[in-house]
Amino acid sequence: MGQAVVDRESFRDTIATVDKEGKRVWLYPKKPNGKLYQYRKLVSYGFLALLFIGPFLKINGLPVLMLNLVERKFIIFGMIFWPQDFFILLVGFMAFIVFIILFTVVYGRVFCGWVCPQTIFLEMVFRRIEYWIEGDFTKQKALDKADWTTEKIWKKTAKHSIFVFISFLIANTFLAYIIGIDALKAIVTDSPANHLGGLVSLLVFTAIFYGVFARFREQVCTIVCPYGRLQGVMMDKKTTVIAYDYVRGEPREKLRKNQVRTAGDCIDCRQCVQVCPTGIDIRNGAQQMECINCTACIDACNSIMDMIGKPQNLIKYASEETIAEGKPWTFTDRMKSYTAVLVLLLAGFVTLLVTRENIDATILRTPGMLYQKTQDGQISNLYNISVINKTTEKLPITLKMIEPQGTIRLVRSGLELPEQGLAEGVFFAEIPKANLHGTTTEIKVGVYVGDKLIATEKTKFLGPSH
Repeated sequence: MGQAVVDRESFRDTIATVDKEGKRVWLYPKKPNGKLYQYRKLVSYGFLALLFIGPFLKINGLPVLMLNLVERKFIIFGMIFWPQDFFILLVGFMAFIVFIILFTVVYGRVFCGWVCPQTIFLEMVFRRIEYWIEGDFTKQKALDKADWTTEKIWKKTAKHSIFVFISFLIANTFLAYIIGIDALKAIVTDSPANHLGGLVSLLVFTAIFYGVFARFREQVCTIVCPYGRLQGVMMDKKTTVIAYDYVRGEPREKLRKNQVRTAGDCIDCRQCVQVCPTGIDIRNGAQQMECINCTACIDACNSIMDMIGKPQNLIKYASEETIAEGKPWTFTDRMKSYTAVLVLLLAGFVTLLVTRENIDATILRTPGMLYQKTQDGQISNLYNISVINKTTEKLPITLKMIEPQGTIRLVRSGLELPEQGLAEGVFFAEIPKANLHGTTTEIKVGVYVGDKLIATEKTKFLGPSH
């Protein structure tokens, strides 16, 4: 999209957030307004509502989403996943990554501008509070440059107090998705001495969120976020992005009264630059790393086009190929390939979910123990068993030998499987010598609830050579 630039010396020779000495330049984006901004507000507040009520939503008594890294316990849509289900989560994660790639190849960074929590919180919560208390961008600049008067003190104090409070709410919500809403309630309502780790986590998360949204801001998108860095690899000339129609807009020229205009439609008003939350000039090319596709420049440009009597969409959703060559959008072979891979991964993920067992058992021979002979002439091996319950019911379980014929004797009587928990035990497997096949025989042990077989495990049984 290099043809869009008239002054080659000014094309992308600076970074909006860094000055010539390498110091941070604080951005003061103008408050956006327009049809697309109103749509974004509806989408953003819908996602915010879903985010904050999410920890309270349950399916079959389980949270809709909980990612407990400490206990290695994950609940997604009311289904419990333990480390034994890692391969299922891996396939699901791969499908998610391919979906992100496919979505980016087709639609660019729509996710960043419309759905990303960083953008939603910064643009639709924290900046709106800033506009409400300090005013639009010109007033914010003036306030920051002004001496510390009573007005400046109360405005800054009010703004940052609200920022800290909202950061605290976000931290509580974030922690609820990790440990669950019930555990969070205990931290909040119980004595602080009983939950020092949880309280420290809340304070740390609050400090992080406050730092990100009050100070770090757009640097997250331009410096930290890997998705922004990778977009150049995933996008091509056929990707739909927010783009400046340089064919229609160039050459740029200021609008003058009673002038017979021969230049392009761009009047170089720089409104698109002033509203950009990352400080870029969209006219320097569509596929800029800092562009988060937030549509603020589209609304700003459309309002100017309405004022001067020109058609809207000088800045619009379009592909580079569409603007340069006027070609219609097509579903390319690259997109088809990603789609095929995505369908296969989703099919595999759904299959694994449907065939997943609610009870997982692991049986291992006790290390260092050889076989023994019982008084009645049978051969005995000692085993450790670990059973994971992925349901919300307590299950009293029994063990039976399925193959070959034999008996199982628990070291401790009774083995109860707690809800969403783990049961461990030790047992002797005793098999008549006649049923063994050499020094190593594969045996099959069944885990039963009453008469119902709920899990089957295979393991090795050691015996005499003859």
